[in-house]
Amino acid sequence: METEKRRPTGRPRGFDPDAALERALLVFWEQGYEGASLATLTEAMGISTTSMYATFGNKEELFRKALERYTEGPSAYVVQALDEPTALDVATAIIAGTIRTTTRPAGPHGCLGVQGALATGDAGSGARDLLVGWRDDGYSTLRDRFERAVDDGDLPPEANPALLARYLTALTYGIAVQAASGVGRGELQEMADAALRGWPLV
Repeated sequence: METEKRRPTGRPRGFDPDAALERALLVFWEQGYEGASLATLTEAMGISTTSMYATFGNKEELFRKALERYTEGPSAYVVQALDEPTALDVATAIIAGTIRTTTRPAGPHGCLGVQGALATGDAGSGARDLLVGWRDDGYSTLRDRFERAVDDGDLPPEANPALLARYLTALTYGIAVQAASGVGRGELQEMADAALRGWPLV
């Protein structure tokens, strides 16, 4: 008697991890860490919970991978802006990228790195700490870039690189929150232009 063939389990045929991660990113971006349930994530990714755990680990690890994808994709303008020739050009490019990314016609508004896990319970503490570190890294990178601008003579000797970096990050995070609330690109750009008229702060 022929043995009945076992039905394969786990990853379905044709499963594309890269595409699934992109869909998970959009869910986290729109709903936040705690708001994104496993059922919502796996449905959006088109895979089973078993496949998700096997491929990406638990929910926190999936969020970590989604944040990495966000950093390398939608948020890549930050790293690109650091190559601008002056500190003002750096700030202008980062603000322009923030406005462009947080007000996309299609897809979630706001910033995953700002709103993804601002308020979480104990179960989301890992994701919250991950984003705190992500934001701190962004601040430190900007501070270092502005310190180099002082050394190069682009910024005056009395300029405060740490203050400039904190000011710019606070401004961009505020833009992201406003964008998530439905404020349009034009109004956000006017606000950004006003904020940079006194550059640099000393």
